[in-house]
Amino acid sequence: MRVTDPDGQTWRVGRRWTPWHWRLRKVDPDAGFDAFDLGDDLVSGIVLGLILLVVAPVLVVTVIAGLEFLLLLLLVPFIVLGRIAFGKQWIVSVRRGWTPWWEVASGDWRASGERALGVADAIARGEPPERTLRPRG
Repeated sequence: MRVTDPDGQTWRVGRRWTPWHWRLRKVDPDAGFDAFDLGDDLVSGIVLGLILLVVAPVLVVTVIAGLEFLLLLLLVPFIVLGRIAFGKQWIVSVRRGWTPWWEVASGDWRASGERALGVADAIARGEPPERTLRPRG
């Protein structure tokens, strides 16, 4: 949930169930090459053929991995329901804007929801939690 403190800063409070953080990478859009120049002569045609010989198996493996990922997506609702039903630990996390700020293990689904609401109310009153997470780098 998004919460705004009295100073106008946006905070995000929610639950996480993974013990790791996603890393975002910056990508340079100009880093690519022009693929339309390949295959104009014999040498580049041979090189293109060799590249396709390497790329085709990679493409097949990628398609198989994609199908496996779709199967995993079909199983996620059942995994989440099982996690809720059997009371695994949930992590309440707070981000200031998009920067990770604070997190704590808060028990089962109900306890973590109550903790998240309590933290959100405290932030709205101008009492954010102490920072426990430091930026990487």
